[in-house]
Amino acid sequence: MKKPSPSSSPSPPAETGLIRKSWGGRIHVGLGFPQSYRLAMSNLGYQTVYRQFNDLEDVVCERFCLPDHPGTRLRSIESGRPPRAFDILAFSVAFENDYPHLLQMLDRARLPLRAHNRDDAHPIVVIGGIAAMLNPEPLAPFADIILIGESEAILPAFMEGYRRFPQRQPFLDYAAHQIPGAYIPAFYTVDYAAPGEIAARTPAPGIPTRIRCVRPPDVATTETATTVLTAETTFADTCLIEVSRGCPHGCRFCSAGFIYRPPRFRDPAFLENSIQTALTRTSRVGLVGAAVSDFPGLSAICRRFDPAKLRLSFSSLRADALSSDLLQILKANRTKTATIAPEAGSQRMRNVINKGLTEADILTAAETIVRAGIPNLRLYFLIGLPTETMEDIDAIVALCQKIKSVFLEASRLKKRIGTITVTTNAFVPKPATPFQWAAMDTIANLQNKARLLRKALNPIANVRFQMENIRDSYIQALLARGDRPVADLLRRRHHQGGNWGQALKSSPYDTAVYVTRQRDRDEILPWDFIDTGVSRDFLWREYQKALEGRCSPVCPPEGCERCGACSA
Repeated sequence: MKKPSPSSSPSPPAETGLIRKSWGGRIHVGLGFPQSYRLAMSNLGYQTVYRQFNDLEDVVCERFCLPDHPGTRLRSIESGRPPRAFDILAFSVAFENDYPHLLQMLDRARLPLRAHNRDDAHPIVVIGGIAAMLNPEPLAPFADIILIGESEAILPAFMEGYRRFPQRQPFLDYAAHQIPGAYIPAFYTVDYAAPGEIAARTPAPGIPTRIRCVRPPDVATTETATTVLTAETTFADTCLIEVSRGCPHGCRFCSAGFIYRPPRFRDPAFLENSIQTALTRTSRVGLVGAAVSDFPGLSAICRRFDPAKLRLSFSSLRADALSSDLLQILKANRTKTATIAPEAGSQRMRNVINKGLTEADILTAAETIVRAGIPNLRLYFLIGLPTETMEDIDAIVALCQKIKSVFLEASRLKKRIGTITVTTNAFVPKPATPFQWAAMDTIANLQNKARLLRKALNPIANVRFQMENIRDSYIQALLARGDRPVADLLRRRHHQGGNWGQALKSSPYDTAVYVTRQRDRDEILPWDFIDTGVSRDFLWREYQKALEGRCSPVCPPEGCERCGACSA
């Protein structure tokens, strides 16, 4: 199809690693991120997909981010071309609350919002990312194709299919039948027994009933690192390197711990070489993973680098894995704040969520962090968890007081007293986890619990209490657990100037059926058509163990047959 001629190129932000390729005779892919440039360049997954597209000889991929100023038309960062100049527009969506931003980007691209209104004059709109892997249904009417899986495993087959069938409908037909992980929403009909309750989900003839979440079995020598280095990110001039994918601990609220099973780690020698390569570009390296401290031999690798030449940071370290070596690395890198995530105040609640931490683990971590010379602590908690009582809320206060006591004693020895920041979020039941059947707590209950915590913690010296916006969490749950009618709420919000209150008020749908309703075991869930490899029966058994306050062991390193992921 004929593409518009390019406009004049804007001046991109200061970047190194920017990929520019000749425009003519190639497949043109626009890669969108429904947030600002700063947040897009802070997202390792987005940067990785950008490189993977451009590694293909016949593909030129350019980036689109949400403009800062309302009404600004979309233009690619590399050349300033409009979205309609591209064959494919691929969007990476990592977080449910970014769904409205996706609609803004489609609108600013001057594209029809709904897929059925597009034709051969429009780019094919593709959506991927972790949020789409969990439950793509609220985005289904806006997407031509949704890719369910990890990019390393899905992009080669996707692009090979487009090379063979570059016209819209033939490509969609081919993708539905031949590309693993390709979900074409238009080929499925959903019937409802009642609002929010699915009666049946029927594919078109010859279309698979379930979509397999595709993933590479091994990432030991797969390079996943920052492609474009810039100061305009949350991690200024930092090269991010993924060390692992998935997590062995099985916290029952965490989708990453189940969607990426079994956990996979980089080869130690390969990781060390990746750090060496990063040092040719910058002195700042961030190691990324759901549980970085589980990486075998992490301390030994870090010790091989001169802290005067390398500033290391870690995305996540468990309280029971803070070795003296890791703490010394944090201190040498001038870390001012370390994070502990108890998630719950009582041991009973930590057993419910399968956190695998004791109070002794948490207090020991707090003390050793401060003794190592790191002055500030950040604590993360969830409220509204299944089976939670007001005694469990009181237990958060009691645990914070105990942490403050050991924190104060260790700080006095250092003759410097820092700050403890207590950050609390509302629990959102996520798809593909044991809590996918659970109800979210009501806004009123969550607000009351937050008031009690704020009243108890704010008067404590050197303790700051933060509560994430509860209404935002409610919307997140609606988008995470919703089905196709929720897309109408997204559309209403978009056409009402981004006002969720007006959209909810004008909608005929009762959002409580998606958010605060307990699901039955045999109910058809909106995301049940996705085969993650983890069996539904396993998730239900884990849910029952949670309700009984029983823990489960971590994933063994050699695999097993408990959840089905290793034998799938």
